[in-house]
Amino acid sequence: MISISAVLPAYNEEALIAATATTMADVLKGLVEDYEVIVVNDGSRDRTREIVEGLAGQDPHIRCVNHPVNRGYGAALKTGFSSALKDWVFLTDGDKQFDVREIARFLPATDGADLVVGYRSPRRDPFIRLVYARGWHLLVTLLFGYAARDIDCAFKLFRRMVWNHVKVHSGGATFSAEFLVKARACHYRFVELPVTHLPRTAGKPTGGHPKVILRAFRDLLWLRLHLEPCPDVPGSKAS
Repeated sequence: MISISAVLPAYNEEALIAATATTMADVLKGLVEDYEVIVVNDGSRDRTREIVEGLAGQDPHIRCVNHPVNRGYGAALKTGFSSALKDWVFLTDGDKQFDVREIARFLPATDGADLVVGYRSPRRDPFIRLVYARGWHLLVTLLFGYAARDIDCAFKLFRRMVWNHVKVHSGGATFSAEFLVKARACHYRFVELPVTHLPRTAGKPTGGHPKVILRAFRDLLWLRLHLEPCPDVPGSKAS
């Protein structure tokens, strides 16, 4: 039986984070014996930290890791992944746009994969965000080759050793692209599965902000110029 660390980045998600974290803990409790839920409070200015720390006081499987200031989505993921203690790391967002129960469909794939990567089918986002996502996917594919069907889908399950081996520099929106590109370069084994995507019911997304987009393009070009061959270390898998 595998062990799982679920990482939930959260920024100003007071309306949803309690339900998301407790649901995640309940789902994992029914699937595996050894698990933890790590909520990374990325400098929220609302009650996100207070709520999660209250949950952690009631359930030892829930942990709150705090950034004193907002550092960005990628930085929150870095902190969460590096804080993980279990053999497998599961990523989802704190905004309840995914049905975390669908992680059960990912578990059988772990026998033959190092990363099980979800793709939203269909994606329930505003039209302009779908346009941005399409352009982003085309650009990443042009620069690096195929990385994933849905690069930024926040529903991924991967071996913690992959994170320990693949060094990701981006702290912004390029984080997922860099992680997947480098994991592909290291010949880790991928499986891609569809996941349900739900409309956002509260909170505000930040990924479409012009500053976020400009930083993402800058980081992607930096990655293209500085991408190095994957070091050959024990644990990497041939495709």
